[in-house]
Amino acid sequence: MTTRYITSVSQIPGLSAEEKKDIGKVENWFSFKASEYYLNLIDWSDPYDPIRRLIIPDPGEIEAEDGDLDPSGESTYTVVPGLQHKYARTGLLLVSDRCAGLCRYCFRKRLFVEGADEISPDVTAGINYIRKHPEVTNVLLTGGDPLMLPTRKLREIIADIRTIDHVHIIRIGSKMLAYNPMRISEDTELLGLLREYSLPEKRIYLMSQFTHPREITPEAEKAISALIDAGVMILNQTPILRGINDSGDLLAELFRKLSFVGVSPYYIFQCRPTHGNHIYSVPIEESYRIFEEARSQVSGIAKRARFVMSHATGKIEIAACTKDYVVMKYHQAADPEEMGKVVVCRRNPSAYWFDDYVSIVDECPLSSMDGPRNDLATGAPPEADTLSE
Repeated sequence: MTTRYITSVSQIPGLSAEEKKDIGKVENWFSFKASEYYLNLIDWSDPYDPIRRLIIPDPGEIEAEDGDLDPSGESTYTVVPGLQHKYARTGLLLVSDRCAGLCRYCFRKRLFVEGADEISPDVTAGINYIRKHPEVTNVLLTGGDPLMLPTRKLREIIADIRTIDHVHIIRIGSKMLAYNPMRISEDTELLGLLREYSLPEKRIYLMSQFTHPREITPEAEKAISALIDAGVMILNQTPILRGINDSGDLLAELFRKLSFVGVSPYYIFQCRPTHGNHIYSVPIEESYRIFEEARSQVSGIAKRARFVMSHATGKIEIAACTKDYVVMKYHQAADPEEMGKVVVCRRNPSAYWFDDYVSIVDECPLSSMDGPRNDLATGAPPEADTLSE
């Protein structure tokens, strides 16, 4: 089955002329793209349909001057064109500037604007860098979506990486399972490539991006089974998003469905404060409550996800929330000295990002803990605190 991609809202039959006019203004700032397959998942009779909200532009994206085009400071960690080395053991290769659909909450919108040059069509320099750095044990192929590359090109990249002895894991970051699963299930050459290079001692992982349970269709399940048969491990990650999956019951349903079809919930992200993303963002403490509500409803296999922020300084896990405090921990850190560091902040229901807590440091001192402590930054045991709202 060949899936057609639509790159203008004017081509979407489910929208009225007035809607196309309003939404068209957003296209002047942030591009639109979707597959016909994915658009067919939308209930066009429901203006609040979560699949529609995920892919169709919203005028609210351009109504406020908010956010940053590089909220996680990725440019800081770019060591050669197309390669980021933020965490010691991981090399991140930007191999594609194309996606099967453009998520409205994308944190790399900057890659899809005119003049963007972060993607390197020749990954030789990046692979040579990885070859010279034995601490790198896994490589993440991302972009854009690596599965938008011709299978022949993807084979060249993976085959080259497999010549590096110290790289044991290759990860492919992709939303193709949701946007166009037939790209996987119907490409025997791709499945053969994955089977050839996903080895018993050196696996290939697909980092899927199912955001809503309705994305897990029979077509997606077929592609998931094909990947598993090819020896590929599948982990899922998604942000919590306003009007899309901001419900404990719905997120629990996503966790359950993922575990039933053989996909492990991996990360739940705080939506990054990229320009235009505020209308999709949920405050951190509300997101934590939703996350814990979801985990309380599922089995151990389905509750393996961690709730994290991909901050410029590292991957910060929101580990607990008491009556007065938020407890965070560096799950990954750009500075190895920060790895595992615990940070305790006074609660701020209006906080959307780590910096929102730091910004009120004069009123609510920020305390880091290098080891176990009971004082939670106040000097007294929090006898009345509980780890719930």
